[in-house]
Amino acid sequence: MPVTPAPARAAAAADVPVPGPGRGPGFEALLRQDPEVADLLLGEEARQSSGLQLIAAENFTSPAVLAALGSPLANKYAEGYPGHRHHGGCEVVDMAERMAMERARTLFGAQHANVQPHSGSAAVLAAYAALLRPGDRVLAMGLREGGHLTHGSPANFSGRWFAFTGYGVDPHTGLIDYARLRALARELRPRAIVCGSISYPRHLDYALFREIADEVDAHLIVDAAHPIGLVAGGAAPSPVPYADVVCATTHKVLRGPRGGLLLCGERLAERIDRAVFPFTQGGAQMHTVAAKAVAFGEAATPAFAEYVHQVVRNARALAAALAEQGLAIATGGTDTHLITADVGPLGLEATAARGRLAAAGIVLDTCGLAAHGATRGLRLGTAAVTTQGMGEPEMTRVAKLMGAALGGAQGVREEVAELARRFPPPAIGS
Repeated sequence: MPVTPAPARAAAAADVPVPGPGRGPGFEALLRQDPEVADLLLGEEARQSSGLQLIAAENFTSPAVLAALGSPLANKYAEGYPGHRHHGGCEVVDMAERMAMERARTLFGAQHANVQPHSGSAAVLAAYAALLRPGDRVLAMGLREGGHLTHGSPANFSGRWFAFTGYGVDPHTGLIDYARLRALARELRPRAIVCGSISYPRHLDYALFREIADEVDAHLIVDAAHPIGLVAGGAAPSPVPYADVVCATTHKVLRGPRGGLLLCGERLAERIDRAVFPFTQGGAQMHTVAAKAVAFGEAATPAFAEYVHQVVRNARALAAALAEQGLAIATGGTDTHLITADVGPLGLEATAARGRLAAAGIVLDTCGLAAHGATRGLRLGTAAVTTQGMGEPEMTRVAKLMGAALGGAQGVREEVAELARRFPPPAIGS
């Protein structure tokens, strides 16, 4: 089933380029060689441009990041590390990786950075491989309270290889129950404590996590996939001074390519590097590594710092406006880019609510809520819409559009499209 009226196929048949948005190098060649795939790219471009992208884990990269991803570095095999590769011809990609490592160290104040992980999950796997043995006991946020698949899901390697126990949140406040976490740590004496969540909207107390870990002689692994971009711009506290290892992604708020990142001290640098290569990965994706270097450079600018602070202001404004629409906001608000909201007061279940919003061109996720047996939570974030240039007034508008869509109002899709047209994503509208 075509996702668009085949504009690429028509252009290729006419032997003319499609005018308009900034697409990667070689797009005209793709039009001629494989117009069916070109249609898919154009269809996704149209989808991103015509709706509101509120998935908390997504963002829009800059044209510069996309250029690095589509570069000749994609052709290079580079197993190993700079200066110690298993393939020849790595002089240039060695410089790219060293640049990415140095920029990451400087940006986050870390002694060591590994920029090779293909994803956040790959980064977490490497951290576990470096610090744990199969069967070790680990404490992590319970999956229902906001833990990630790599925090002990039985469907994931983490739940199969290690003995996870979940800590959680107070069902009344939605805040982490640190007293219960400390009691569990003292009782179970875990080998590691994982600090991080995919849906917790408040800053984490890294110093307290460190204190508890030290009490029971446990490693502290911080999964900072969501807040790391806020950390880069000074809008969230840094876990680097407290964690043995920080695992992160380079997309989300950080606005780089899809990929992973590991930060640690010199003491663990060799163990972390060997856990990435050769233990869990082969050759690094050097075009992605170069794109990470670009993203780290962008994140070191005053403009990025202003961006991430606007992301937080937008999230707080959107949370407040959604509360006025009748949704119950978890923890009463947010410190970050992320909001979780209960649609139960509207008489809805989360999957049905997501469907109504999707029909209106508003894209977000569902999540579990610790206080309820059913999935009643919506998870949304403001990173992408802030990249598009939206501010607090637009967040009020977005909340009203969401309220109308959830209430079954007609014509919301057209209003969403009009708002999206006013704020095109930079890599599309450039």
